[in-house]
Amino acid sequence: MKTLLAITAFAAITGIASAETLLEDDFSMQTLPARRAMRGEWAFKENAAICTQDDALYREHKNHGPIIFFTLGYQDATIRMSYKAEAARSVVFTCNNDKGHVFRFVSSDKGTTIRAYPADSPDHTSVELARGPALKSGEWTDLEVAISGSKVTLKIGKDFAQTVEHPGISAAKTNFSIGFAFGTFSVKGVKVAKP
Repeated sequence: MKTLLAITAFAAITGIASAETLLEDDFSMQTLPARRAMRGEWAFKENAAICTQDDALYREHKNHGPIIFFTLGYQDATIRMSYKAEAARSVVFTCNNDKGHVFRFVSSDKGTTIRAYPADSPDHTSVELARGPALKSGEWTDLEVAISGSKVTLKIGKDFAQTVEHPGISAAKTNFSIGFAFGTFSVKGVKVAKP
């Protein structure tokens, strides 16, 4: 019984929940070793992370808005969360490795672009793989990013699912992030599991 309690306590402190779950963050704690909330005043309340962009910080960070990084070594994984953007111009989700971006999507009122970053690109230029729906303002949107080898199946909300493929996606990854520009952004229920 003591061992089970110790494992449960360790999982709650680190964000690691089980052998199948690689990381979990319900934002019930102000800090989590795997989480870095940056470029803004993030509040952690009601099981969500919430931030309103500070325009001075946006300019200071070369027109990059608030972001949350999750440090996690993985190659294939399914990442789930829900987010709500209010008056935001864009929402950006990115998988990275120690050399830079691997996979990214950017949603705005004009739609979503889904991109991969070829590992052999000397200037780290991205390749557009597909397009998706426009960013919805003021409502919670479920997100699922399922990575398997060189493929990603991206689900945004209830109505969009698209599988894309690029060799660069199969690279080992060291973190993932979700960020936004302008307005207020909330995220909840981050969970990363083995596929």
